[in-house]
Formats: sequence, structure tokens, C-alpha cells
Amino acid sequence: MTITRLDVNTRMSSIVIHNNTVYLCGQVAKDKFTDINTQTITMLEEVESLLAQSGSRRDHILSATIYLKDMADYDAMNQVWDSWLPKGHAPARACVQAAIAEPEYLVEISVIAAVVS
Repeated sequence: MTITRLDVNTRMSSIVIHNNTVYLCGQVAKDKFTDINTQTITMLEEVESLLAQSGSRRDHILSATIYLKDMADYDAMNQVWDSWLPKGHAPARACVQAAIAEPEYLVEISVIAAVVS
């Protein structure tokens, strides 16, 4: 059984790959001082970059958990999400309101995806 960990620090790995499954740590926006649209766009850009680094891509996402600071941002976040996600490839998904580690962040996502074979 091989477990590959990338970008490892004391608390976490950015990527863990096991049995052709990719686990990404929680991803947030590049700039925490922007609006929900920009935060969601840059957060998903980072997800896409990490998936590529790990041998996967967005149409191989199996599951996503989205954390919103305020559910009032649900529709705006979904507009970005819906345009980013390839048609017919919607993963299992949960979206909850949660306190995020740094209060300026409005959205965070955790993703599990399959490796592209």
C-alpha cells in the first residue's frame, strides 16, 4: 500500500494520494480581502492546479465539501461553481456554514478526486 504525500508540513499535506484517489486539504482564495466571487474563482483555480499536480482534473472530482462563512453567499458561490464544473460531472457535495480559520476568508473547499487513468 503506497501513500504519497505532497507539500507536507507539521500539520498537514496539501495533497495525499492513495489507491488512485486524491485528497486535497482545504483550499481558500489567494486574496482573503476580496468578495465571494473572486474568492471562489481563485480558490477553484488553486484546486485545479493541485489536481493537475496530482494527476487528476476537475471532471474527476468525486466529492467536495464547501464551507461558507455566511450562507447569504450561497447563490453567488454557486454561480461560480456551476460555471467552473464541467457539465455532467457534478460530484457528491455538501455545503455548510462554518467559522473559517481566518475571518476574512468567505469560502473554503475540501476535495476528493480520482486519478486520471
